[in-house]
Amino acid sequence: MSLQSEIPIPQTTVKQEREIHTPPHSHPEAGEGAVKAAKDIVQTNRQPRSTKSWWADLLWASVIPVVVVVLWQWAGGAGWISPEFMPTPWVILNSLIHLVASGDLAYHIGVSIQRTLLGFAIGGLLGLVLGCFTGMFRKAEYLLDPSIQVLRLVPHLAIAPLIILWFGFGETSKIAIIISGSFFPMYINTYAGIRQVDGKWFEVGRVLEFKPYQRFTRLIVPGALPSILLGVRLSLAVSWISLVVAELVGSTAGIGFMINEAKQNSDTPVIFVGILIFAVVGKLIDSLVRLLERRWLHWRDAYRG
Repeated sequence: MSLQSEIPIPQTTVKQEREIHTPPHSHPEAGEGAVKAAKDIVQTNRQPRSTKSWWADLLWASVIPVVVVVLWQWAGGAGWISPEFMPTPWVILNSLIHLVASGDLAYHIGVSIQRTLLGFAIGGLLGLVLGCFTGMFRKAEYLLDPSIQVLRLVPHLAIAPLIILWFGFGETSKIAIIISGSFFPMYINTYAGIRQVDGKWFEVGRVLEFKPYQRFTRLIVPGALPSILLGVRLSLAVSWISLVVAELVGSTAGIGFMINEAKQNSDTPVIFVGILIFAVVGKLIDSLVRLLERRWLHWRDAYRG
């Protein structure tokens, strides 16, 4: 007797074989369930944040500053910190109130913001245009990008004395310093954003017979917009930092001038007020750009933690 005759072989019907070899996702019920689950996830990610969640985030963000201020005030009141070098937060607050009441603070802030926005508008626009140009055309990349990269590696604060030598101590030199700082972050992020656009999008554009301007507005700009907005944030931040150097040298108005004048008069609380204004205004500008990112990039389902 053969071995095959002794071992019973189970017989399967055609229906059973189809059930065995049919993958789970091919069943209509499973497919509908997966689509519904995916839609639920997308809707959950796109739901706007509640006011309660926003206040909770603000509370967590204020923990460290509040603790630092309390310890600082306590150490200053106990005499552990010299008031000439580190005045207490209460003394700094009194100096801030005095500057606000006199109107000097508003004037200096207005001058500084005007310089920053003008320098950023010129430098950021140049960086955006050249970044688009080198990102879209390979010949332009070979021609311009190596020289721009060499200039980028030179610290823009190191060429500030040369700019002052060329343009003097007037407004032109201050704007030029801010332009030199705001150009490179905008250029790098625009260039990188365009080069990171998925190549399949361009294939779709060819199939749909997009014209060059349609390919730019409908494919390149939406694909590169996250990197471009990141470049705006970094460019504004560097512009605000460059303003410090621009106003500390030969300026007659602005937050940097206020700090420099307080240094000459040994008015330490005013110096701390200037530092605080630089930090707060810089944070407000960055938060404004992040708000624009949330509005313009609402279609992204990015991880939020």
